[in-house]
Amino acid sequence: MKYLRAAIATMLVVSTVSMQAQTSRAATSAKTTAKKVVKKKAPAETQTQRELRELREQMLSQQNQINELKTQLADKDARLVTVQQSAQGAEASAATANAKAESVSSSVTANAEAVTTLNSTVTDLKNSNVGLAQTISDTKKDITSAIESPLAIHYKGVTITPVAFFALETVYRSRAMNSDVNTPFNTTPYPGAAEAHTSELNFSGRQSRVGGLFEGNTGPFKLSGYVEADFLSAGITSNENQSNSYTLRQRQIWGQAATKSGFAVTGGQMWSLVTETKKSTDNRTENLPMTVDAQYHVGFSWARQAALRFQQRFGNGFTVAGSLEEAQNIFSATNQNSNFFFGSAGVGGGLLNATANYSNNVAPDVIVKGTYDSKYGHYELGGVARFFRDRYYPNVTSAGTVITTGAANDTKTAGGFFANARFPVTKFVDFGVHTMVGTGVGRYGTSTLPDTTVHPDGTLAPIKNYQGLYSMEFHPTPKVDLFGYAGAEYAQRTVYLSTLAGSAGKLIGYAPPTSSNAGCNTETIPTGNSGYLPGVPANCLGATRVVIQGTAGFTYRVYSNPRFGRLQYQVQYSYLTRSAWTGVGGAPKATNNMVFTGMRYYIP
Repeated sequence: MKYLRAAIATMLVVSTVSMQAQTSRAATSAKTTAKKVVKKKAPAETQTQRELRELREQMLSQQNQINELKTQLADKDARLVTVQQSAQGAEASAATANAKAESVSSSVTANAEAVTTLNSTVTDLKNSNVGLAQTISDTKKDITSAIESPLAIHYKGVTITPVAFFALETVYRSRAMNSDVNTPFNTTPYPGAAEAHTSELNFSGRQSRVGGLFEGNTGPFKLSGYVEADFLSAGITSNENQSNSYTLRQRQIWGQAATKSGFAVTGGQMWSLVTETKKSTDNRTENLPMTVDAQYHVGFSWARQAALRFQQRFGNGFTVAGSLEEAQNIFSATNQNSNFFFGSAGVGGGLLNATANYSNNVAPDVIVKGTYDSKYGHYELGGVARFFRDRYYPNVTSAGTVITTGAANDTKTAGGFFANARFPVTKFVDFGVHTMVGTGVGRYGTSTLPDTTVHPDGTLAPIKNYQGLYSMEFHPTPKVDLFGYAGAEYAQRTVYLSTLAGSAGKLIGYAPPTSSNAGCNTETIPTGNSGYLPGVPANCLGATRVVIQGTAGFTYRVYSNPRFGRLQYQVQYSYLTRSAWTGVGGAPKATNNMVFTGMRYYIP
C-alpha cells in the first residue's frame, strides 16, 4: 500500500510538470497546433502512455472519491457536533425533566397519601353515616315504640308499671267443700258428711288480679313500691244469686329502698321469707306452683303477711336476708280445760274482723334465710323462730272450778328449719324439692295444720309439723308447660294426761286416742229444712294426721306478644287424701278428685 501511494505521487508530479510545459507551448501557437491537430492524425499511444493515462484517470476518480469522502466526513462531523449539542441539550432537558419528575413523583406521593387519607376519611364518614342512619332509625323505632307501646307510665321521677291478669276459672270437686277456686285442704269431708256424697262445680273470676309497680331511682339508692289485689274475699252482702259483689282483697302492698351495694330494706304486706324465690330473696320472684288452685298445693310452705325484711346480696351468688313478720296461732285441742286464753275475736271499731279470732302476740315471727344462685340451680336454707304466749290459770278447786289465784303469762318458743332446691335436669325439665320441719310451724303450710295445743294446766304446747313437696316442671315448647307435684303435710299427735280436779285422768291435747271416730264414716240426715243444712258426722273427732296431694296439669299459651300480652289456658287435676289419727272407732280417711280449668289474659 505504501509503494502504491509513492508511485501515485510520482506520477502526479511528472504529470503536473508535463502539463505545465504543454500549456505554455499551447498558448503561443494555439491556432497552429489546433490546425495541426485537426489535420494530422494523433500518434498511437504507447503502452506506458496508456498505463499513465489510465493511472491518471484512476487518480482523478480516486481524488473525486476522496473529496466526496471529505465532504461526507465534514458533513458527518458537523452533524456529530449537532448531535452532541442535541445530546447535551437532551441531557440537560433530561436532568430538568428528571428533577421535574422527582418533584412530580414527590407531589404524586403526597397526593397519593392525601388521597388515601381522604379515602379513609370518606370511608369513615360513610361508615359513620351508615351507623348514624342506623342509630337514627333505631332511635326513631324506639321512640315510636315508646309512644305506641310504652313499657311503663312516667309520673315526675317515678316509673309506673301496671300489673294485671283477667281470669275465668272453674273447679269441679267430687266431694263438695262449698269453696271457690281455693281448696281448704284440711276440711275435705269424711264419708260421714252428707256433702261427701255430692259433687260441686263452680265458675269464678275472682282470682283476677290488678296492681302496679312504682319505681324511683334517686342515684344512690332505688325506691320501689308495689301493690297487688284480687277479689278472693267476701263481705256481708257477698253472694252468687245475681250480682257477685265480692270485695277487693289486699294481697301485697309494700315499699322498698335498695342501694347499689346490694342492701335492701322492704316493709309492708308481702310473701313471707319462708316462701321459695326464683332469684336471691328478691320480692316479686316468688316461685309458686303452676296450679289454678288459689291455695296452691299441699306441701308448699308460704304466707302473705305484714313484715319488715332486710336483705344483703353478695357478688358470688349468695344472699342473706332476715325478716320480722306478723305472728298468729292456729290452735287445736280436745278435752281442754277452761283455764287459758291467748287471743279473742276482733272488736267492732277496731278494724279487725268480728267473726275471726286473733292472737295476742308477744313477738313477731323471726325468719332468716340464705340463698345461692348458680347455673346449676337455686338453693335456699333458712330457719324460723316463733313465740306463743297465753295467760293461764293453773289452780282449780276440788269441785273443778278454775280460780284466778296464781294466774300468769307463759311464753313458749318454737320454730323450725326449711330448705328449697330447684335445679334444671335438662333445659326442658326443672326438678324441685321443698321441705320444712319444726314445732309450731303448721300455719306456714298451705293446709294450715295446727301450731299449738294445750297442757292440762293451761300453758300452750307447740305441735311438731312436717311439710314436703316434690315438683317436676316440663317445658317442651315455648307455648306449653307440663307440671306434676306431690306433697304432704303432717301434724304430730300431742297429748297430756290431766291431774287437775275436774279433768283428772283425761288425755288433753291434739288427737287424743281416747276420742271417738266412730261416726266419721256414717252419713247423717240434714240438720234443718232450709236446704242449706246438710248432715255432719256425729261422734267424729277426725284430727288430721296427714294431708297428701298429687297433681298433674298443663299450661298452653294460645297467644303471646310483648306488645299485646298473653292469652293462656290451663288444666289441673288433683287427687287429695286426708287421713286422721286413730281414735275410738278407727282412723277415718277422706278423698277428693278435683279438676280445675283456667283461662287468663295477662297484660304485657
